[in-house]
Amino acid sequence: MFSFKQASVFTLPQIRQALARHTPTFVAPKPSTRQAAVAIIMREPPRDTAGGPQMLFIQRAVKEGDPWSGHMAFPGGHKDPVDDSLQAAAMRETLEETGLSLEGSDYLGALDHQQAQPRGRVLDMLIAPHVFQINGDPTFAPNHEVAEVVWAPLQAMASNALHDTETKPMAGTPTVFNGYRLERGHFVWGLTYRMLKTFFTTLDPNWVPPREL
Repeated sequence: MFSFKQASVFTLPQIRQALARHTPTFVAPKPSTRQAAVAIIMREPPRDTAGGPQMLFIQRAVKEGDPWSGHMAFPGGHKDPVDDSLQAAAMRETLEETGLSLEGSDYLGALDHQQAQPRGRVLDMLIAPHVFQINGDPTFAPNHEVAEVVWAPLQAMASNALHDTETKPMAGTPTVFNGYRLERGHFVWGLTYRMLKTFFTTLDPNWVPPREL
């Protein structure tokens, strides 16, 4: 098996091969379990941009009562009755939130299901990450749920060059969280940060995670 640590950048062909070999771990939902899905979307960088593949994030709009208000996240949301699968839910939610259609994209595969734990509370909710590759430089039309759409360098995150910490209140107590610092100060932490670490470990079992505080 190849190791990404031997390459200067992660390439999309390598990522495609790794995901083709991966057998994701799925959680069997209970009748009460809320199911959601997110889309991990990658592309080659534009011609005038250096570096390897880029990954798409959204900044969620600030909304009272939303445990992920203002967070950086992957596009996605809850599975609706109209969705045939969690992959379909990820695609529909991406279109609704960003205006980006994934119908013509390359589907690369699924990652292990994640469990939601906002502010330390474990919820009866599973999140299914699905990975896609798109071409070109699409124009986005974010809806009211999205404040901003951001592309970030995959290699800089995977090499932990962007690892950082941020102190946030947790149950009234200042708490240090680990994550990745993107351009314009955006901080990827919590559930999305956990998904990224799962993604990098899936691509390379020998991937070395950041030294966390």
